[in-house]
Amino acid sequence: MSDRLLAATRKGLFVFERKGAEWAIRSHAFLGDPVSLAVQDPHSGRCYAALKLGHFGVKLHVSDDGGEHWRETGCPAFPKSEEKDAPSVLEIWAMEFGAGKGSIWAGTIGGGLFKSNDGGESWSLLEGLWNHPDRKRWFGGGNEAPGIHSICLDPRDARHVTLAVSCGGVWQSEDEGLTWRPTSKGMYAEFMPPDRREDPAIQDPHCLVQCQTRPESLWVQHHNGVFRSTDGAKTWHEVTAIRPSKFGFPVAVHPNNPDRAWFVPAVKDECRIPVEGAVVVARTSDGGRTFEVLREGLPQRHAYDLVLRHALAIDRAGSWLAIGSTSGHLWMSDDQGERWRFAAEHLPPIYALRFAQL
Repeated sequence: MSDRLLAATRKGLFVFERKGAEWAIRSHAFLGDPVSLAVQDPHSGRCYAALKLGHFGVKLHVSDDGGEHWRETGCPAFPKSEEKDAPSVLEIWAMEFGAGKGSIWAGTIGGGLFKSNDGGESWSLLEGLWNHPDRKRWFGGGNEAPGIHSICLDPRDARHVTLAVSCGGVWQSEDEGLTWRPTSKGMYAEFMPPDRREDPAIQDPHCLVQCQTRPESLWVQHHNGVFRSTDGAKTWHEVTAIRPSKFGFPVAVHPNNPDRAWFVPAVKDECRIPVEGAVVVARTSDGGRTFEVLREGLPQRHAYDLVLRHALAIDRAGSWLAIGSTSGHLWMSDDQGERWRFAAEHLPPIYALRFAQL
């Protein structure tokens, strides 16, 4: 069971520690600086924090003592170029850890996928994806450039990688990133002309997750709905029973039950607030055929908390869930989302949550 929660926010990183059923801040770092993501390597226990520092650029820091002390390490970057429109890493948006020692994958806003084999000291651009002809059709969704925000590594086969791009669809590699193909069949983009509605390389998945014990089962919260695949992302089908809205950003799937998943619905497009000013969680336990709307412990009147794509987290045992909002509220549940309680009420806007262990 997880003991810590890493909360990356607009003004720093906050490390929460669990004592019994209660969570409280144990330490903080980078106060005042935007932390886009914080994660822990499950193999080494090392923690990583990605910072987005404006004209100072993107930085990556590591901690070997659970977040108490940090040092700067290598950072993903495109090869140097004198070209006028040379790409740049605007933000580290996703990090996942391979089976090998020191193996890390990083997705960025800027559209580059990078890999490190030495624990983050150095990074290489995965040129097979960057040079794919369909990559040039990607474009920014809510950001000025396309971004790789979700990376799923098949626990049965380290060579099998699935990732999601906004706006660029779902992609897969079966040779550890050397070659790639789009795998968005079944998704649709309402914001595109009819002849490009089903174009696999311009879809806007908001978040992609994979069941750890049944990796062929994946879920996507898309800009235009909720989609599920049960054949390893070869095909997708839309889930239409979700309430109170098909729009949202995050999704979480139970690590041992591919049919149980959680979403945080919102009002689509310009408003982007909870439906009717009530924060709720939608949960399915039967693969999307039906949904329950969970409200207990969440604000139900005049609440305008938005939950971003990385701010809904489930721990590796499936015991704890966490939700963080753009209003700085953090809620925890230890009963599959039936009831929620505050862990913090006055944090900066929360960008990402990730469970960790001592």
